Amino acid sequence: MEILGLEKLSLVDFEGYMCATIFTGGCNFLCPFCHNSGIVKNEYRPIDKAQVFEYLESRKGLLDAVTISGGEPTIHPELVDFIKRIKDMGYLVKLDTNGTNPAMLSELIEKHLIDYVAMDIKNNFNDYYLIVGTNNVPLENIKKSLEILKTSGIDYELRTTLVAEYHFEDNIKKMANELSGAKQLYLQKFVDSGTLIGEGMMMNPVIKEVAEDYKNILSSTIESVELRGY
Repeated sequence: MEILGLEKLSLVDFEGYMCATIFTGGCNFLCPFCHNSGIVKNEYRPIDKAQVFEYLESRKGLLDAVTISGGEPTIHPELVDFIKRIKDMGYLVKLDTNGTNPAMLSELIEKHLIDYVAMDIKNNFNDYYLIVGTNNVPLENIKKSLEILKTSGIDYELRTTLVAEYHFEDNIKKMANELSGAKQLYLQKFVDSGTLIGEGMMMNPVIKEVAEDYKNILSSTIESVELRGY
């Protein structure tokens, strides 16, 4: 597992906490609107893990938490031991994931190694392949991860980045049915960071008025739906 990014202080990655954010390299998806192209494609020079642990050790008592992001962290078998070492320092840990490794997600929860999960929901399940860059989408794994979050008792959020070229009222109605009973969903505004995987593709944010309509549709089956970035 290579660490390709370290944000030493973030006030937004783990709401309510001062955290460091660690970015692991590589991903099993290639979503065109992903803003971490260099990390997904392993284009950056790896950061020595010893330096990361040394920094976290030096910030004990000053930082509250660590967010593990990517890329997709759960493609790395070493992730469990890596997070355990962070937890042993006394930090809270948030995991960002696409939900494709339910076995690891379950292990991390059962071993009390993570305190919060943010899981991406790209679209309604039948249209995932339009976004994630592969026709072999592990939908059953994603659905299983969703059920794990809904039943495990861990604090979590689902999040969908709204892109006008991919998300329509019909998609959103299907999502409302598929995500029924979920606790929290954030509808995120798409922002072109300039480092997108789908560079040169036509992609635009969903305007706020339409995002509000989508929020209302999803609120019929999900406990809490909020807009983020609007």
